Parts: sequence; structure tokens; C-alpha cells
Amino acid sequence: MQTQTEESVVIQKTKELCQSILEQPEVQDMRQRIDAFMADEKTRGQYDSLMVKGQALQQKQQSGMPLDGGEITDFETLRESFLANPVARGFLDAQEDMQKLQQSVGQYVSKTFELGRVPEESDLDSGGSCGSGCGCH
Repeated sequence: MQTQTEESVVIQKTKELCQSILEQPEVQDMRQRIDAFMADEKTRGQYDSLMVKGQALQQKQQSGMPLDGGEITDFETLRESFLANPVARGFLDAQEDMQKLQQSVGQYVSKTFELGRVPEESDLDSGGSCGSGCGCH
């Protein structure tokens, strides 16, 4: 078990990593695109409507009820309108970029614990595998 002092060093280094991530221009750009979306009430309303309609269609389909052509058309029209909005598109792209970055950082940290050393790029090439213990290999 680590002492309180050792844990503090790890936490401090983790905070430094977090600060370094926040200072990256691409991360700042992602935040700006997300903030622009959050400040745009009309676009957020479009997003909320799209999510509600999508969930309703999914629930209807999962319960075995037939989907009405009009409902699908309405959903697709709303979806196309949302995706044509540059603020919305920027938000979705920023979310995807952040998720990729988060997965990458998580993969490095996980591999470090797994290997007992800082992983090299070749250590991260999973060849489509989910990692050890997943049962897919």
C-alpha cells in the first residue's frame, strides 16, 4: 500500500497532466465548439427534440410496434436540419474528438498499469482486440 505522500505525488502529476491537456490548442478548440453549442438555445432545443423523437422511435420499434412513415420522415427532416447547422456539427465533432482523446489517455494509463512501464506505440496496437481478458482473442 502506498503512503499518503506517494498518493499525493501521483495525484499532483495527474493534475499536471490534466492541465497540460487543457492547454492544448485542439482541446481549447473542442471546448469552444461545445461552449458555442451550449450558448445557442435554438440549437440545443433542436438537439433535445431530435433525441426525444429518436428515443420514441427506438422504444416503439423495441416494443414491436410498426414505425409510421411520417414519424420516420419527421425524424430524418429534423436530423438533417440539425446536422446542417454549423454549431451543431461543431458540437458533435468536438464530442467525438474529446471521446477519442479520452480513450487514448485511458488506454495509455491502462497499458502502463498492465505492462509496468510507459507503453510504446506498438504496445497500443490492439489489432482490433478489446484487450486482455475480453475473450475475443
